Amino acid sequence: MSLFVAVDNIDKVFSLTGGGEYVALKGIDLQIKKGEFVSLIGHSGCGKSTLLNMIAGLDLPTEGVVTLEGQQIKKPGPDRMVVFQNYSLLPWLTVKENISLAVNEVLTGLSEKERQQEVEKYIDLVNLRHAVDKRPKELSGGMKQRVAIARALAIRPKVLLLDEPFGALDALTRGNLQEQLMKLCEEYQMTSVMVTHDVDEAVLLSDRIVMLTNGPASKIGGILEVDIPRPRKRMEVVSHPSYYSLRSEIIYFLNQQKRIKKLRARKTVAVARHGLEKINLEIGFVPLTASAPLVVAQEKGFFTKHGLDEVSLVRETSWRGIVDGINGGYLDAAQMPSGMPTWLTAGGHQEQPIPMVSALTMTRNGNGVTLSKKFYEQGIVNGTSLKRMLLESADSRHIFGIVHPSSMHNILLRYWLAASGIDPDTDVHLETIPPAQMVADLKSGSIDGYCVGEPWNLRAAMEGAGYTVATDLEIWQGHPGKVLGVREDWANTYPNTHVALVKALLEACRYCADENNAEEIRHLLADRKYLSTNIDYIQLGDPDSQTCSLDQPMREYAHHLFYGEGVNRPSRTEHLWMMTQMARWGHIPFPRNWVEILERVCRVGVFSTAARELGLGDIKYRRNPIRLFDEVEFDAEDPIGYLNNLKIKSNVTMAEVHIDNRPVVSQVA
Repeated sequence: MSLFVAVDNIDKVFSLTGGGEYVALKGIDLQIKKGEFVSLIGHSGCGKSTLLNMIAGLDLPTEGVVTLEGQQIKKPGPDRMVVFQNYSLLPWLTVKENISLAVNEVLTGLSEKERQQEVEKYIDLVNLRHAVDKRPKELSGGMKQRVAIARALAIRPKVLLLDEPFGALDALTRGNLQEQLMKLCEEYQMTSVMVTHDVDEAVLLSDRIVMLTNGPASKIGGILEVDIPRPRKRMEVVSHPSYYSLRSEIIYFLNQQKRIKKLRARKTVAVARHGLEKINLEIGFVPLTASAPLVVAQEKGFFTKHGLDEVSLVRETSWRGIVDGINGGYLDAAQMPSGMPTWLTAGGHQEQPIPMVSALTMTRNGNGVTLSKKFYEQGIVNGTSLKRMLLESADSRHIFGIVHPSSMHNILLRYWLAASGIDPDTDVHLETIPPAQMVADLKSGSIDGYCVGEPWNLRAAMEGAGYTVATDLEIWQGHPGKVLGVREDWANTYPNTHVALVKALLEACRYCADENNAEEIRHLLADRKYLSTNIDYIQLGDPDSQTCSLDQPMREYAHHLFYGEGVNRPSRTEHLWMMTQMARWGHIPFPRNWVEILERVCRVGVFSTAARELGLGDIKYRRNPIRLFDEVEFDAEDPIGYLNNLKIKSNVTMAEVHIDNRPVVSQVA
């Protein structure tokens, strides 16, 4: 397909009554090929119809140009037919006359008989033979829209522009017209652009789906390629492997835009007080037991104690939401998987480095590998028996859930599999799933297991859906679990606020580590604002009271370390090990300037200042060398040699990560 319609870096600005301007669209770039069907989707007010009107020539961009076959669009024309939301029929003409008027004006090269045949064809197409002589006032809303669709299709435009054309139709009529539209577009190689709010409609009809961010200054937030082959059938398309992943991607985007709108509405400029540059913070978290320090700091007043009077905890359903919030600047700080700050800094997100800072490890441990109950019945009690089962299994595809490429869950699961001789990229399939969805997917049989933080391992065992085959106690006792992450530019702009935030959370970590507080914290976490789950699924403190054998089947829950010797101080050596593991599996290239990145990410000085101001100067920080269950010790002086000696890995690449021009020279500590 050749380039047909080009939207070249357009802005659209409207003048407001009484002065001022409203920026509707900003920097829109879009190329549409001949015969392609493109849908525009986004929330109301995002500029979908405005963009459609500029392609139609009904409005002109303030900046940039829109072209059709290389010619700038400056006015409407019959080569671009629009089906509006409001029907736009001439009220004094009948159904047949409304369609005939358009056909007679445009298809002048046909004989009168041929034009009438075209009119009759499209009347039948939209099932309006019984109403052919009725005027618009005698038609229902859905019937009026069917006339408008027939009128547009009948003149065979080069570009068909549809502004929510099926919104007023009943489900049966809508489905029939959708299928007829697909047939016509394919038969005549008609280029189509459609505005819709209907996710399923977008997936069914489109070759590409353009997702627009909230206004003002809407931009393209993402473009999805729909790889479902044509011709498509409504009742069959749902069976394609990509259908639900595409649908989920759009729903995630729309939900995220809705949340961003709410955050924008309550977002205020930085408020300085108590010697802090900013005291109003939005802090993101994912509903896990590991979020306890954030919940405690909020509910027990540690934020307020350290001058952070206006803290809002923002619950995200997935780590992707955390990434989007930090990247978009809607979150000031966030609970993160321990590998995420390094992953973001090294360009793991869309290959664009986002410099991050981590000055506090909030939890250690807390993760486990859970398998479906059916594996227990087959005698799978460790990685070795799992490998044997995979070799003997007739089912060639086994799916295991992880929560994010940078998470310790992904890193630990891959390490556990590889140490058992299982290649996590060829012998099994790893799929990113939100933590709270893991148990439901395990029950439905859509996944065979997962690695996740509590309470989702314990819950699967208690509900009989699965069993924990290995916890971090067996894979790497004391590994970093969740850390505090902020953008580097944020940390540099609000240095005193950053220290205050670390102080509040470090005190909260100490509170969480006191077993006398465990029952209170369990109730806090179970609240609807946070984990919103049964309190029985949340366990803290000494795991011995919950320890079970595989005979149940279940092992002890993956308990957390919140505070203590070597727990909270950020470790560059640990971040370096996680960097090697992410490079091992191709999630990032191994950075040639890894020393600089570690220096930038690990703000040991911020942690030390916070600890000293809390009177914790005597806390010890030394930890043992990194050695997992396979007894392979990590050599921090030679990370490349360590990577090269790993037997199972992807093709490891190296690259210089260009963050900025600031030179940093340091040793790994």
